[in-house]
Amino acid sequence: MAEGEHTLAVFIDFENLALGFRGKKDKRFEIQKVLERLVEKGKLIVKKAYADWADYSEYKKPLHESAIELIEIPKRAMTGKNSADIRLCVDALDLCYSKEHIDTFVIVSGDSDFSPLVSKLKENGKRVIGLGMKESSSNLLVDNCDEFIYYEDLERPLGIPPKIEQDLPEKKKEAFQLLVDSVVALVRENKEVLWSSMVKETMKRKKPSFNESYHGYRTFSDLLEDAEKEGIIQLRTDARSGTYVIIGFGKEQKIGEAKELKEPNDLKERKTQKPRWRSRQRKPKPKIPSPSPEAADAPPPSETGPIV
Repeated sequence: MAEGEHTLAVFIDFENLALGFRGKKDKRFEIQKVLERLVEKGKLIVKKAYADWADYSEYKKPLHESAIELIEIPKRAMTGKNSADIRLCVDALDLCYSKEHIDTFVIVSGDSDFSPLVSKLKENGKRVIGLGMKESSSNLLVDNCDEFIYYEDLERPLGIPPKIEQDLPEKKKEAFQLLVDSVVALVRENKEVLWSSMVKETMKRKKPSFNESYHGYRTFSDLLEDAEKEGIIQLRTDARSGTYVIIGFGKEQKIGEAKELKEPNDLKERKTQKPRWRSRQRKPKPKIPSPSPEAADAPPPSETGPIV
């Protein structure tokens, strides 16, 4: 496990999640979107979902394919209590005390009844992330979690990543798309320095079968260099370690260069362009003749006549 990598345990209150999708015929819960977002947080160790699966049989196949353990909970009418909530809390606390290496718990629900569980997990030094629908998530639970993710936000892209050219080979496009998705994920997690090793680790978490040699590259550095050449990313070599650091997307650099080229041209045009207005010529003021030196030495004329 890499240094600083989080380990996650995911607990899904599926019945509560299904309430948020009730009445929305055009929307359907997609577990893959949830897992793709959570692998950006760290390594998923435990994944459990709780429900009476007889009512949600259409979701069993995609959940099984995502390696999620389905916990069968009998109907409320048979037990008289919400057994899903109780079983989820018991399993989460048991894992909290028995598995010290798990440092992050994810509660996929919007039910305020889980607030005491969140408080107890935080009391034991665990980080808690909540995930649920906006309409069916309680503010009490949202405010109590260290971080809360709305399902609706999973469908909104972060910024505008560069477009992969269509004329590239299929294997290259696949590698570049995974690279872009991983960079976007790290930016979303507020990572300040995107080391090449960190990016590769995120790509492996998103797609465990990823291998740069399959896509035609000898090393991961070759893949990064080719991506920079195709205008996908911008690279910088760290002076101390000598490894690559991703500093941005390639399209941003091209836009910046275009702006820099445009600015000098604009200045030239401004200099050569004639002004549209003309200043009025002022009339010259009449010159007052300066007195001659003799007149300056002569006494001033007296106002009264001569005294006899």
